[in-house]
Formats: sequence, structure tokens, C-alpha cells
Amino acid sequence: MSDTPSPDELAGTEQPFVQHLIELRDRLVKSTIAVAIAGAVLAIFPGPAELYDLLAAPLVAQLPAGATLIATSVISPFLVPLKILLMAAFLLALPVVLYQVWAFVAPGLYSHEKKLVLPLVVSSTLLFMIGVAFCYFFVFGQVFKFIQSFAPKSITAAPDIEAYLSFVMTMFIAFGLAFEVPIVVIVLARMNVVSIEKLKGFRSYFVVLAFIVAAIVTPPDVVSQLALAIPMCVLYEIGIWAAQIFIKHTQAPAPDAE
Repeated sequence: MSDTPSPDELAGTEQPFVQHLIELRDRLVKSTIAVAIAGAVLAIFPGPAELYDLLAAPLVAQLPAGATLIATSVISPFLVPLKILLMAAFLLALPVVLYQVWAFVAPGLYSHEKKLVLPLVVSSTLLFMIGVAFCYFFVFGQVFKFIQSFAPKSITAAPDIEAYLSFVMTMFIAFGLAFEVPIVVIVLARMNVVSIEKLKGFRSYFVVLAFIVAAIVTPPDVVSQLALAIPMCVLYEIGIWAAQIFIKHTQAPAPDAE
């Protein structure tokens, strides 16, 4: 039997602490430049005001004829579109930002760990964006229609633009994070925190948990609560299925028999 140790995949990749800080700085600078470029492009086309009009379209479509959103603060017409521009620029530059994160951590990972991390980074980004898109294109229209149906005829609806932005951001974050359920399930199973069998046994409890979360983070209407809870339950099942595949293909290689 040979006493020669197996070669370490990470041999030669160690860097002094200062070099790590320099690389981190460079990655942050590149990410910031990417966001700045995306912001400059969006500022030219379609423009901050047009971005807000696009964001407000689902609500405006449900307002009474001639009604519009209002600004109760002097600087709101400037600050609110600017905030939306920055948010949109970050989302547009997100692939570049995530690549910089991946390039920073990848040298310190084993090959089987890279097989786990990279797919999770990409899939979590896609799932978050899908959750935001689902909220914008489906949930908003149904929620605003439901809310306006309860408005008394003696009241003219004129929501404030800052309040609307706050509501939209809360809903986007809620649905974006809710669509990350498969990623959480995969990580818990892959890190051996919870077994696949226990995840399957937790199904009924998760359904109750999903509806409780939906009742807390969404407006008090049945449509939005179902629109959040049902996808969470479906994604939980997808997460269990995907976890089994990840566990199979991202295990550390067995040591060679001597």
C-alpha cells in the first residue's frame, strides 16, 4: 500500500489576506461599474419617468377614468423615479454582479462544490426574477381590481407614489423570496440538515406555513394570498425532487482504494 497522499485540488491556490482584499475591491468596483452603466442606459432609454409609468401601469389600469397617482412630497417626483432607476439598473446588471461573486469564491472551492454553488447561484437568480414577474404580470392586476371593487363611490382613489413604491417593493421581495423555496430545500438537504424523508413528511405542515406567510405579507384578499401560497407549495415539491438530483451529482468523490 502506498503512503503517498492524494493531491489536493486547492494546492497552490492560497493567497495572502491582502491579495484577497485587493481582489474583493476589484470585484466590487467592476460590479459598481456594471450597475452604473446599466443605470446610464436606462436613464437614456426609457428614462426614469417612463420606468415609473411602467411600474404603475397595473394600478393605473384599475383606477377610475381620469384618476392618477399623486405626490404628497415636494421632492417625490424626483426621488421616486430615481429609486426605481437604481433598482432596475441593479437587476439589469445582476448577471455581471453574480459573475463577480462567483469569480471571487470559485478558486477556494473543490470541483464537487463548484457543481453545487454555480447552479444554485444561477437558479436562485432566475427564480427570484420569475417571482417578481409573476407578481407584476398576474398578482398586481388581480389585487388592484379586488381593492377597487370595494372602494365607495364617494371616494376618488388617488394613491401616493411613495406609498405605491413601498407596496410594490414589499410585494416584489415577498414573491421573489417565496420563489426561492426550492433553493432552501436543496441546500438543507445537501448540507444534511434535513433528510429527504423528513422533507416529504413535512409537506402538510409546509402547506399550513405557506398560507400563514401569505396571509402576513400580502394584502387581506383571497386572490393574492392564494397566488403566493399555492406557488410556494408547488415549489416545495420541486425542491424535494431537485434536491435528490443535486445530492446525487454533487457528492465529494470517494477516495481511491489503495
